[in-house]
Amino acid sequence: MSARREPPQVRGLGTARLIAGLDRFQRLDLAAHTRVHPPLPRPARDALLDLAERIDLRGRGGAGFPFARKARATVAAAERTGTRPVIVVNGAEGEPPSAKDRMLLARTPHLVLDGACLAAAAFGAEEIVIGVAAGSPGEHSVPAALDERDLPCPARTVCLPERFVSGESGALIRGINGLAVLPPAVKARGAEGGPAGVGRRPTLLSNAETWAQLAVAARLGPAAYAAVGTGAEPGTVLLTVNRPGAEPLVVEAPSGTRLGEVLEVSGLPPGAGVLVGGYHGGWLDPAAAVGAPLSRAGLAERGGTLGAGAIVALPAATCPLGEITRVAAWLASESAGQCGPCKRGLPDAAEALAALAAGTGGPAVLEDLRRALGGARGGGACSHPDGTARFVLSALDVFARDVEAHVAGPGCGRPVLGLLPLPRDEGASLEVDWSRCAGHGLCGVLAPGLVRLGPHGFPVSTTIPVAPWQDHDARRAVNQCPALALHLRRP
Repeated sequence: MSARREPPQVRGLGTARLIAGLDRFQRLDLAAHTRVHPPLPRPARDALLDLAERIDLRGRGGAGFPFARKARATVAAAERTGTRPVIVVNGAEGEPPSAKDRMLLARTPHLVLDGACLAAAAFGAEEIVIGVAAGSPGEHSVPAALDERDLPCPARTVCLPERFVSGESGALIRGINGLAVLPPAVKARGAEGGPAGVGRRPTLLSNAETWAQLAVAARLGPAAYAAVGTGAEPGTVLLTVNRPGAEPLVVEAPSGTRLGEVLEVSGLPPGAGVLVGGYHGGWLDPAAAVGAPLSRAGLAERGGTLGAGAIVALPAATCPLGEITRVAAWLASESAGQCGPCKRGLPDAAEALAALAAGTGGPAVLEDLRRALGGARGGGACSHPDGTARFVLSALDVFARDVEAHVAGPGCGRPVLGLLPLPRDEGASLEVDWSRCAGHGLCGVLAPGLVRLGPHGFPVSTTIPVAPWQDHDARRAVNQCPALALHLRRP
């Protein structure tokens, strides 16, 4: 069983709110939940919207969109169309370094459901839908919690593939609607309903932590809720701290807490650099990271982003460029493959990174890498290209000396230890049998997005990752290879 199937352990800085009771219980069933948390108020629509506005509740899935604005748009669309809205809990956490939503749904599911039920009752929702990753603890924990409690409307759980794009809001809604779990080709707001909503109804979607924060705020009230955190960003934040050789730790801390304090309580030094915000986040120099306040505004001042709150401190013993290359290749294969930035830009960037990490790329390859990432930004149907570009470009700045060593010669001399977390189960890949390959070059024609040919017509790599959207081209290349030199290996 992989670490992602295990409910994460927790630690707190200051008074526990979201993790209250988890020092005594491994999981809060309804009986334990009611002993730990006071009775839940039932604010009417306008009171709930006012509460969310007064604490400036923002989405905790990465985008940070104001909850009240999204909720008002959903309610207005429902009134305009004469329909009832749908409440969606996004628990499809497909990013390897993030575990906070998985922790909430596994260990304190009723706190998340409290927030969703508050909105469902206040806004007259038709149903509540909770999206979880297939095989995650939430797949069993959430239905068990639903069976224990009274609900203001019907509720159901939908299991989605554990892929990076499954957590994108449009992809999640498509999955709930029974369609392929991919971001829609045209950006649209679920709050407006129509093709972008669940069952074409206005849809209010937020991630698990956002709903849990709403439940905490409803119990405390705006003044008590804002007693911790910063003036602009009150309350606490949930952070996933990834520890080499150990399971991730979910830490609750007041907004604005220094990153150094979170690393210290987690037993980690800042290492060679600290990633904040996960694989769509950015890298910070270790000296700057220690004093960085963990808030949206505080990190933005340092060129960082809070994102979904995932933190990785990269040890100095591993090759930074090799680590970045592993993740960039995975991000390229995890894309939806629907638009140019994902189909061409991200694979081109991953290939350039691989050449630099191997010490076979020079200044021109580094320039190609920056050009590919620059072209990928701002042009996709979702934020995947932009987030991937932020992750890689910030790494090139923070690890500039290591990049220079790889550009100028054989590299930094350190091994790639594989410390940036990735799924243990490898995806499909094309493998080249060099004893058979005769350099016909047909594979490069049949699968141009997969197979890159060198100057003599041979593939430049013996093992080529295959994204789900590239499966057809991969099979065609295998079936039509004149020398039978290609093999499609599946996990």
